[in-house]
Amino acid sequence: MPTDQAIALPPTGLAATGATGTWPARRGSRRDYLRLAITPVALAVMLLALWAWVSAQHLDSIERRTLNAGYLRAAILQHLWLTFTAAVLVVVIAVPLGVLLTRAWARRLTPVALGLANAGQAVPAIGLLVLLTIKFGVGFRIALIGLVASSVLPVLRNTIAGIQQVDPALIEAARGMGLRPHQVLTRIELPLAVPVMLAGLRTALVLCVGVATLATFVNAGGLGDLIINGLKLQRVSVQVTGGLLTCGIAFFVDWLGAVADRLLRPRGL
Repeated sequence: MPTDQAIALPPTGLAATGATGTWPARRGSRRDYLRLAITPVALAVMLLALWAWVSAQHLDSIERRTLNAGYLRAAILQHLWLTFTAAVLVVVIAVPLGVLLTRAWARRLTPVALGLANAGQAVPAIGLLVLLTIKFGVGFRIALIGLVASSVLPVLRNTIAGIQQVDPALIEAARGMGLRPHQVLTRIELPLAVPVMLAGLRTALVLCVGVATLATFVNAGGLGDLIINGLKLQRVSVQVTGGLLTCGIAFFVDWLGAVADRLLRPRGL
């Protein structure tokens, strides 16, 4: 019996769906899944530790009005709603604009668009919210404008960079096969740019989580209410709860971005 022949193992997991059937490939995939599992486990441990710490405190009436399931649930849902609504708007605005700016006839406008996006991120979010409040009042819509302005740059920049890094030889080969420009874009350029674009989206999501804490200043709710109330009333337990929950949401949305990257990345990249 030859000793140099590879031993074939039965396909499992991703290998059974068409991935490479060798053991090293499957083991690499398992390592990836283990890495993805670390974040939710760490978040669960953090939340349990926070709950145990708060439960051990002697809370006064002010703290009990804030640190209860109903109030915390409402604040978390408001924060998530702000974050994901802003992220959807950023994608709707930045991805088509980024694709447009990679077309030959529009490339001259790229510095202008990136300059405006840079300005939106460079301006302090709290200053922008104050200016918008003076002109338009307070509310969810004002907070949303601030979040979008602060988060559009990573998605726009990475969309442009992701499409520009596609090998021109692949594009020429696709054109030589008879593909029309929109087919080249949807079948070649965008699929190959997905990893870079998703990296920008993950950055934008984390930025949205952080800036959403400032929504409390325009009466839009969120976990910023806990942090500011804790600071004003000098309640450390409220401050710590608001801060840790905000950090937890930031890690959670970054983990969602990693999962999306895993699922949407073209096979072989």
